[in-house]
Amino acid sequence: MTQYLLSVYQPDGPIPEPDALAAIEADVNAVDQDMRADGVWVFSNGLLPAASATVLRPSGQDVLVTDGPFAEGKEHLGGFTIVDVPDLDAALDWGKRLALATTLPIEVRPFAG
Repeated sequence: MTQYLLSVYQPDGPIPEPDALAAIEADVNAVDQDMRADGVWVFSNGLLPAASATVLRPSGQDVLVTDGPFAEGKEHLGGFTIVDVPDLDAALDWGKRLALATTLPIEVRPFAG
């Protein structure tokens, strides 16, 4: 089994209206429960808005501390799920289900080692 990170990328800007958000949350919870039932779920969580982030960037022997995500970004990491599955195809299947549930892009990436 290999662990994969399913990263949820969301656009900067306002969150969906409460009714739309409730439907998305229900769909995401259903996928999450299916992952648990299939024994592939390792961990998942959403993140606070990008404005709550702090970026640490090395600069010579110092580290520059800035608020928020990269300024040039139009989207940011909004949440993630870690799955433990037999192969990339299985990870992609879960990623597709998560993309449909969140209505957002999902990046699927294996962990090193």
